[in-house]
Amino acid sequence: MPDDDVNTGIYPGTSRALATDLYQLTMAQGYFSTGLSDRQSIFHMFYRTPPFGGRYVVAAGLQSFGDWLENHCFNSDDLDYLSSLTGRDGSPLFSKDFLTYLGSWRFRGSIEAVPEGTIIFPHEPMVRVRGPLLDCQIIETTLLNLMNYQTLVATKASRVKMAAGSDEVLEFGLRRAHGLDGGLSASRAAYIGGVDATSNVLAGARFAIPVRGTHAHSWVMAFDSEPQAFEAYSDLFPHNSVLLVDTYNTLDGVRNAIEAGHRLRERGSDLMGIRLDSGDLAYLSSQARALLDEHGFTETRIVASNDLDERLIISLKSQGAPIDIWGVGTKLATAFDEPALGGVYKLAAIENRDGETVERIKLSEQAAKSSLPGCLDIARIKQNDINVGDVIFDTLTEEPPSVREKVITIISPEDPWRRKIIPTKNLTIERLLAPLIDSGRRVGERESVATMRARTLAGIARFDRAIFRFENPHVYPAGLSQDLFDHREEMRIHEFEIIKQRLSAMDNNGRSNHNSKPGAGK
Repeated sequence: MPDDDVNTGIYPGTSRALATDLYQLTMAQGYFSTGLSDRQSIFHMFYRTPPFGGRYVVAAGLQSFGDWLENHCFNSDDLDYLSSLTGRDGSPLFSKDFLTYLGSWRFRGSIEAVPEGTIIFPHEPMVRVRGPLLDCQIIETTLLNLMNYQTLVATKASRVKMAAGSDEVLEFGLRRAHGLDGGLSASRAAYIGGVDATSNVLAGARFAIPVRGTHAHSWVMAFDSEPQAFEAYSDLFPHNSVLLVDTYNTLDGVRNAIEAGHRLRERGSDLMGIRLDSGDLAYLSSQARALLDEHGFTETRIVASNDLDERLIISLKSQGAPIDIWGVGTKLATAFDEPALGGVYKLAAIENRDGETVERIKLSEQAAKSSLPGCLDIARIKQNDINVGDVIFDTLTEEPPSVREKVITIISPEDPWRRKIIPTKNLTIERLLAPLIDSGRRVGERESVATMRARTLAGIARFDRAIFRFENPHVYPAGLSQDLFDHREEMRIHEFEIIKQRLSAMDNNGRSNHNSKPGAGK
């Protein structure tokens, strides 16, 4: 049975509700069976390590997740499929009672998140999910899938756009993207990250992204000669002629494009551009520019493609390559040099049997992998409209950072010796998380991707440019409030004490003394 055609499956009517990991559903059944389903809980999505050797990410994918969640329900085919799954003993994996429950289940929680196009730093909560434990658990995989990938591509796009400066950047990645859905998401995210247009027509239609394109080598090869191909294309698109000149010999191709340009001018049009897709782009662009200028085509623009990324663009610009437009495909749509963002989703608090909110912390031998407890938010500190630091704080145990204080202290989540103390004079503070879902109802304002793109570009301009260097970027002060740091340390010490008590309670046979009580996540 082919596995690439969803319509040939046994359950062809299954929905995107099943776009999850199996253990999300087995845990959900566990919560249902043990009476934990409706315990109020708090989860956060965040990342630890920035991609591409940088210091930041551009948040993207939230609206895609909101659209999925708004329509999230399990239909009869979904439930039929789940009922067909068996364990190793051959018995059904899911109970009838649980599947009946899933049939009427809808997300009941609340979600706050940073708007798409926001610059975010390690350990900061990009998304905060609050609600019944089962609800918060069951959405994890899709949230991470949509946010991780689009955030990664948006971040890559922002780097490419920074490298290009005021030059146009076109996203050409659809043919190398990871499937049609990946290509669509990549085009969306790349535009949010700052590119100027895409070749992906579906993305143009879905998201109102400007679409641009030229022609392929096959167009030239389909004619008896390159001049004939250029003439035919110019006749068809007299006001949109960008000619690909490297099918046979690049500089001869430039000369043939110039001849086509002269014919266009005779008809009141002009040669918009030429495209270089192979060879020594620094040398060929310089030679092409000289030929174009010599024949009076000083306004004709040079488009370059051919496995470009931000570092190659920087190199070509440093060599003085007179390239006006950069077509970036494979290495953008696939985030070629770092194809995954390690965004994670961690429980930070849960309601206990007495109805009290109990904070939780994940411990690790690596300080960077210890999670943050509470109900977190981000306060972005600005001075003269320039961002000078971010404070992660716990809304359950402390007030937001305030300019009423004399100073604001920011402590690195990974290295407690690394701290930033900022005097509050002339400061303003902005809280970053905004409502998306309230008690199961979508409340977040729908935005165009153009608005998100504008947020990215404006946001980058409000940081010290040293943060965005490709080599040895400056570390932006983003970390914990003093209160959150102290609280986390108290919880870590408490949990380690419990571990010591358990070890000391072990008998001589290495068996645990079950009278020792587990930690409650103080």
